Amino acid sequence: MRYLAAKCASGSNPAGRRDREKMTMSLAKVILLTMTTAMAAHGTVTKATFGNTSDGTAVDIYTLKTEGIEAQVMTYGARVVSIKTPDRDGKVANVVLGYSALDGYLDDGKTYFGAIVGRYGNRIALGKFSIDGHQYQVPVNNNANSLHGGTVGFDKQVWKAHEVADGVEMTLVSKDGDQGYPGTLTAHVRYTVHHGALRIDYSVSTDKATVVNLTNHSYFNLAGDGKGTILDNEMMIPADKFTPVDAGLIPTGVLAPVEGTPFDFRKATVIGKRINDDNEQLKIAGGYDHNWVLRGQNGEMKTAARVYEPGSGRVLTVTTTEPGVQFYSGNFLDGTKYGKAQEGFVKNAALCLETQHFPDSPNHPSFPTTELKPGETRHSTTTFTFTTHAK
Repeated sequence: MRYLAAKCASGSNPAGRRDREKMTMSLAKVILLTMTTAMAAHGTVTKATFGNTSDGTAVDIYTLKTEGIEAQVMTYGARVVSIKTPDRDGKVANVVLGYSALDGYLDDGKTYFGAIVGRYGNRIALGKFSIDGHQYQVPVNNNANSLHGGTVGFDKQVWKAHEVADGVEMTLVSKDGDQGYPGTLTAHVRYTVHHGALRIDYSVSTDKATVVNLTNHSYFNLAGDGKGTILDNEMMIPADKFTPVDAGLIPTGVLAPVEGTPFDFRKATVIGKRINDDNEQLKIAGGYDHNWVLRGQNGEMKTAARVYEPGSGRVLTVTTTEPGVQFYSGNFLDGTKYGKAQEGFVKNAALCLETQHFPDSPNHPSFPTTELKPGETRHSTTTFTFTTHAK
């Protein structure tokens, strides 16, 4: 009775009402702040039209945005079109190469900017491989070898897309015999953004034994907006071995130690410091275009590379479940301009870090296998995380 009397007394007290109103307002502010934080953590996904291919197929572009990063991905080639991140002073810029309009990508058949390449990313010697005693021939489009899936690879296909939490999932069905590859392959590539990182999850399955090696072919220039070259960037690759190549950039089959060579990036080293050394491997590729053998087990998440750009302070850290990473220093960029906007990029304007199984694995039984059989689903993950470093 005393408790109820006290409650009734406070209810008739103006000061008590003011106290309750203040508490209600404070609680409302807490709820609003919590909702805002949750929305920022989950990010936003928006869709727009990017144009049409030559046969009239519509191409859509998705913008994924969350704290510290904004990425754009389009359905043509499931390509990363832009990644915007802040530098050490908070200035935001695009840190991958690409074109401002679809026609640039349609005209450019050489660079693979931002694309998912497949069915087999990287090279297959002479375009030939065998499965269960049957030899297959796929298109030769890189001197005597097959590169990135052939003349009409996954980079030139329009993928189907649907929004997912924090991102977008792209799907492509490559029919049996597509570019000479056996089996109908279903590929899912999911892009999501999380606190300054772009994550790519791959999932592939087949109805007939085949080979598959998907990767993303983004070109990174951490200075932003394609400024300068990457030769002053510091690179770290935690790998004790790499795969030397022959004159056609096909691995010899040897896993060679990086110790005492220009391929030793176990400690952060300026890319341009040794790129012009008198080294046969560098001369063959015109710079770096090689696969590093990563430490750790295939399928476990591990660091593949870290890049620091001193001018902006941006740092890119690449982690992956793949066994290798192809570091390409943009040696074949030659300034050729594409599209109505006539956009192009010069040699060493950017670098690629293509997480992958090794090049020409179908012809090297000692390499981690790229063979996929019916009933199997192969998953892999790669994350590109952007941070900054003070001067």
